[in-house]
Amino acid sequence: MAAIRVSSLTLLASTSASASAASSVFTKLQFGPSWGISLTAIPLCSRRTKRMAHSIARATLGLTQPKQIEASKISIAAKEIDLVEWKGDILAVGVTEKDMAKDENSKFKNSTLQKLDTQLGGFLSEASTEEDFTGKAGQSTVLRLPGLGSKRVGLVGLGSAVNSTTAYRSLGEAVAAAAKSALASNIAITLASPEGLSAETKLSTASAIATGAVLGTFEDNRFMSESKKPSLKSVDILGLGTGPEIEKKLKYAEDVCAGIILGKELVNAPANVLTPAVLAEEAKRIASTYNDVLSATILDVEQCKELKMGSYLAVAAASANPPHFIHLCYKPLGGAVKTKLALVGKGLTFDSGGYNIKTGPGCLIELMKFDMGGSAAVLGAAKAIGQIKPAGVEVHFIVAACENMISGTGMRPGDIVTASNGKTIEVNNTDAEGRLTLADALVYACNQGVEKIVDLATLTGACIVALGPSIAGVFTPSDDLASEVLAASEVSGEKLWRMPMEESYWESMKSGVADMVNTGGRQGGAITAALFLKQFVDEKVQWMHIDLAGPVWNDKKKTATGFGVSTLVEWSNDLGTEVGDSSGQDCWFGLSLGQGMRLVMRRGSDWFWGGPREQGILVGCKEACSPTWVGD
Repeated sequence: MAAIRVSSLTLLASTSASASAASSVFTKLQFGPSWGISLTAIPLCSRRTKRMAHSIARATLGLTQPKQIEASKISIAAKEIDLVEWKGDILAVGVTEKDMAKDENSKFKNSTLQKLDTQLGGFLSEASTEEDFTGKAGQSTVLRLPGLGSKRVGLVGLGSAVNSTTAYRSLGEAVAAAAKSALASNIAITLASPEGLSAETKLSTASAIATGAVLGTFEDNRFMSESKKPSLKSVDILGLGTGPEIEKKLKYAEDVCAGIILGKELVNAPANVLTPAVLAEEAKRIASTYNDVLSATILDVEQCKELKMGSYLAVAAASANPPHFIHLCYKPLGGAVKTKLALVGKGLTFDSGGYNIKTGPGCLIELMKFDMGGSAAVLGAAKAIGQIKPAGVEVHFIVAACENMISGTGMRPGDIVTASNGKTIEVNNTDAEGRLTLADALVYACNQGVEKIVDLATLTGACIVALGPSIAGVFTPSDDLASEVLAASEVSGEKLWRMPMEESYWESMKSGVADMVNTGGRQGGAITAALFLKQFVDEKVQWMHIDLAGPVWNDKKKTATGFGVSTLVEWSNDLGTEVGDSSGQDCWFGLSLGQGMRLVMRRGSDWFWGGPREQGILVGCKEACSPTWVGD
């Protein structure tokens, strides 16, 4: 990844992992989620997520091996029960600033808080006043008070009136953190004002809370000499309903969390453990685990040469660890495939910068293991989709895995490389290597006959300068694709921002001796990187580039975020979900996609994107409303 340094601002660099290759010995150990999750609605059932075995090269550098962590299980259930009667370690209530309003006697106006406060002899309102707890986002307090079935009661601030995935996920994370501190094994989470939520909103809220609780509990301690086993065993979500619909929603959250956790573990793994070969082994293991819907193809150097992937192979040339080109393919169990997608992830398991080596403060070379964050998102999505098994969509997961190192065999500044579509590139900066690997990966993706491509990459420091550490930049010439993916990100709670693709900036990417150079300088660096990638995408294919250089890593917690997985899964699942009735009659159906509606039409057993509405349209919103007839 190209890095930028601006006075005291630390910017993104790439990440990767490398370990010795030829003499390495593979040994099986657990590298997937280190615990199982059971997400159910009453009656409780004990679903256990399989821990993914992982083949790791025995590191010759540092003798580091990830520990095998004993699996633990978290049971998440949706219940309807009186808060006063619930028995467990912590009862947590999500409150808005409005919920915390009090009367002239300093007593709660909110009926839920009023009931709890009465049972606690007024101590809850008194304590909230003393601690100046007002319900602002980020505030929380946990009190040990007698009078309830629970040992402790907690209040967690949601801010002003909210209805967002991010707020409810943060609620789950905050309660999980409190559970860690208190060594709690059983917790319950509810809202002070659930009565104002629609049935669909209650489902999405429960899913977000569950996701936050699961991810908030997870700790990646495979590389620590000592680690504590999580104490949390169960999470009850109260007051948001029960039944098969919420159970299905919680199971979906479980599957997505499994993919996010895998993505986190892949990015967290150091370069002397996670090599291109190990990343390829993990991809094969995912395909093997879900072999009813997933298949794997791993290309070696010679096979990549046959496909004329000169751009990708040039980046890999300096490393002792050979490149591995990864291709997983998901095909649904039954029914026709209506949409073919490709998810392409940058897979630099370590990026030294090459001869344009990363040096000086702010270059982040020590974090260049995360330069495969795009591939982690893609493989995490593959795992989740393998579990969810959406119908009607075929998904290709593509990663050109390699390292960007320095040696006498390596790519030099001024070299000209030839991509698999025949275009030539003058390398004016070896630290702008990610786009060279993506060039051949995008050509390969187009050759699979897909209709839509989303690539994800920790590509530029310029994107961090523009959007900061929490927001990924989105680049696409397709308004339709932008609407789809941005709507999916709203549901997932991941922050994306669409950036311009200013064609006039391409002038800075022209070479005097080749078709293009690989970097155009500091100004508009994220835009010129996207314009470079566009040269390797078929014009008939809808394409989007996501630069996740900022949000791939949480600098405060010093750990990976798993960013991108949930949006990719949500988008793929939306496009693949079967909708409508089974009568075979012609009808229209609308899917709620954030700001607007998109329509698909059914004629007989076939579904396709629709145009103008006709008489007798059946309109239903997947997320926000009930089906209803409109028209004559």
